[in-house]
Formats: sequence, C-alpha cells, structure tokens
Amino acid sequence: MAKVLDMPKLSPTMEEGQISAWHKKEGDTIKVDDHLADVETDKATMEYRSFDAGTILRILAPAGSVVKLGQPVAILGSAGEDITHLLGGDSPKPAGAAPKAPSPAATQPAPSPGPTAEASSIGPTGRVKASPYVRKLARDQGYDLAAVAGSGPGGRIVARDLEHVPAAATPRAATMSIPSSNAEPDVRPLSQMRKAIARRLTESKQTVPHFYLTIDVDVGALVDLRARLNADLSREGDGAPKVSLNDLLIKACAVALRRVPECNAQFTPDAILVHNRVDISVAVAVAEGLVTPVVRGADQKSVLEIASEVRDLAARAKAKKLRPEEMSNGTFSISNLGMFGIDEFAAVINPPEGAILAVGQARREPVVRGEAVVPGHKLAMTLSCDHRVVDGAVGATFLKALRELLEHPTRILLH
Repeated sequence: MAKVLDMPKLSPTMEEGQISAWHKKEGDTIKVDDHLADVETDKATMEYRSFDAGTILRILAPAGSVVKLGQPVAILGSAGEDITHLLGGDSPKPAGAAPKAPSPAATQPAPSPGPTAEASSIGPTGRVKASPYVRKLARDQGYDLAAVAGSGPGGRIVARDLEHVPAAATPRAATMSIPSSNAEPDVRPLSQMRKAIARRLTESKQTVPHFYLTIDVDVGALVDLRARLNADLSREGDGAPKVSLNDLLIKACAVALRRVPECNAQFTPDAILVHNRVDISVAVAVAEGLVTPVVRGADQKSVLEIASEVRDLAARAKAKKLRPEEMSNGTFSISNLGMFGIDEFAAVINPPEGAILAVGQARREPVVRGEAVVPGHKLAMTLSCDHRVVDGAVGATFLKALRELLEHPTRILLH
C-alpha cells in the first residue's frame, strides 16, 4: 500500500529542512537505506535515506523546497498503484516549495502590435515601464531605458526592445554616468544554516550577559617554537600536517582550562555545570556563515593530533560533511580571525558554553626584553564571558594562565 514519506528529524535542533538535491526520481525502485535526497538542515547537509522499499510514485517537494518536520516530501508504493486518495483528488502543491525563478521569457508580457502614440514607456509617475529583469539587462549593458521605445502592452519595455537600441540610449561616457536610484538589490534567500546562526546569535546577545577581557601577549617564543616544529616535520617527511599557531593555542587553552576549570562551565537555571571534559569548539568559516566543529578531549591530545583533527574537521565542514554530533556539546570556543589580518575583536558566546576566546593576528612590533627594545611578535586576545558563570576574577585568572603558557610555550608540549 502506498504511503507518504515525511520530512524526518535529521539533527537534534532541526525544525525544517531544505531539499538541496534528489538522488532518486519518480518511477525509480528503491530499497531500504537507499539515499533518496540531500537535506540542508540548520547544522549541515544530511542524507535522507529510505526506511522502506518500493517505487517512488510522486515527489511532492522538489529540489529547493523548504519543508517543516513531518510534512510530506514524496509518495512510495507499488508501480502503477492508484494514489488519488493520498493526493486528495488533485496533486497538492509541494510542501514549502520555493517558487521557481521565472525564465526571462516568462517575465515579459505577451507581444503586442507595437507602441501607439498614446503608449509611452514612461508611466504617469515618471518611472520607466519595465520589469526588474529588463532593468537589470539595461544596467548590465549600460542602456538608458528612458530613451528606449517599448513594444509591450501600454508601451512597456520588453527584452527584445534592447536588441536594437537607438544611439540616444547607448552607454554614456563614464564621467557622465549616474548610478540609478532604482537599482534593485540582490535577493539571497536565507539558507537553513544562516537561519540557525541568526537565531542562535540573537538569542545569545539577548539572553547572555556578556563582558569582555582583553590581553596582549608576547608570542615571540611561540612563533619560534612553531617554526622549529614545522622544520622538524619537514625533515621527517612523514606527511604529518604543519602546525599552526591556532593548533598551539587550542592546546594551550585546553591546559589553561584544566588549571582554571571555572572557565570550562555553563549556566543552567538550577546550577552552574563545571565540566570534567575539555571539548573545544573551533569556529570555521564556510560559505553560509560559521560552524563550530569540536575537538574532543583537547587536553589529552598532542599538538600534532590536534593539528590533524582540526584540518579534517575544517575540510569536512566546508564540504558540509560534518555530523551534527561533531558540532555540538563543546565546553569552550575559540574564534581566530588572524589569518584575515584582524588585530583584535570580540566574539559572541556560543550557548550554552560560558566563554569564547577571540584571537587576532601575531603582529610584528617592538617588545621590551629586559632593558632593551627588540623586534618581536604580539598577539591580542579577547575573552567574552557569560557573567552568570564566569566572574571577572575567574576570567582574568584564566587569561593569566594562558599568557604564561604562550610566553613559555615548551610547557604546552609537556601536557
């Protein structure tokens, strides 16, 4: 008997999903656990696999559809089976289907015999009669629509009118060009990930009382240690990944969190939870925004293990191959914008974690060593704290422990 396939819950926080691609089509025979479609959730792009065997009789939510949990996406049954009773007599509109963009031809009205003396392409308000599509064509080609005669109904300018443009409408000299005040913005629909980011960050800033602590650390010894490690790795030639400053920083934070566990905590309505695990969320920029894969047990791993794991997580994050459990339940976050040339910034806390460390670039500048001023490297870091969990003194104690590790970096390797 035919049955309706609903949108399943593919991540713990999923409320809706967007079908990015179907891997099966109507009429295909499928088996249990066949890969039916890719669904973009608030966490990542997940595989929608079949729980049943049969033939796909109807796809109700085409690629691009945004579908709520439990809403129908397809009908599965036996080949040739009557599914009228499931369609209610008529084929329903796909649940949450995103409207298809009209083709250029579809945006134009039906042809008319041509403009008449009364059919001006300028409307009563002085605005040229043309669709957004035609306006974009004209902008791209530099044409002045006010000088184009429209052949559409009522003098409306259609796409074919731009094929033979009079001299008066050809591009003006660059010095005379005036930007159009009616330029349309690019409309970029929110992805499921961007919706989740917007929701979570709004919740964080509205409900979590942030305060910020900033330090500037002399990281000359850390930069030298990294260079020596990578030189040794190159000589070994075993394919091990290069160590970044961020890898060393993750390890240093993990050790500092063991020394100051009150920073490795989260707020709940009834108690503060001080974690006995050190799972560090690492912010990774992807096309849709930001994801935070988690390095589990970072305090128990070597710098090389952390380097290898971070590169694997980052690569799979950009390919949308991370599993939801790999992006949740961290205890502390690090966001590093140093590779983008940022000196200093403050990050938004990633709930329910109690703190996040924002890291800038290692800057070349003079530093004081003893009685002398010498060339060196400085690194600014800002700790954003949930004041319900981390008091000022606790945050300061954590940053002091972190500074000591970064300025004497061989201690990082001893843990």
